[in-house]
Amino acid sequence: MSTDAQNNAPRVQKTEDEWRAILSPEQFRVLRERGTERAGTGEYEHTKDDGVYNCGACEVPLYKSTTKFDSGCGWPAFYEAFPGAVNRIEDRRFGIERTEIVCANCGSHLGHVFKGEGFPTPVDERHCVNSVSLKFVSEDK
Repeated sequence: MSTDAQNNAPRVQKTEDEWRAILSPEQFRVLRERGTERAGTGEYEHTKDDGVYNCGACEVPLYKSTTKFDSGCGWPAFYEAFPGAVNRIEDRRFGIERTEIVCANCGSHLGHVFKGEGFPTPVDERHCVNSVSLKFVSEDK
């Protein structure tokens, strides 16, 4: 699976059968088949605890909880990932132009990033991420 315009391969390489063996059917649909969970149904949409959000497939750290904000979009929203943790891919599926975000480590689909929406964050970006694409690790652990 390609992870960016320069065709960098993800570091974690598994067959789709290997991914199926370790992911739930819903995780596989979203992470490996570029699906989307229904808005407002995700486990982490309203989570406010301190910690780190890891990739739901390979568990590499993606986002600090301090970069999460309430966007009202129905999915967890972040304004910034850890440096080098997320790659961006042009996505023209469904007749619209968007920017898909994937885990740089394993190439799994996370969601999409949107710019210019005017949220009061340090950068004018919203990483709209499927909860099922994440695994939260509390700072208390």
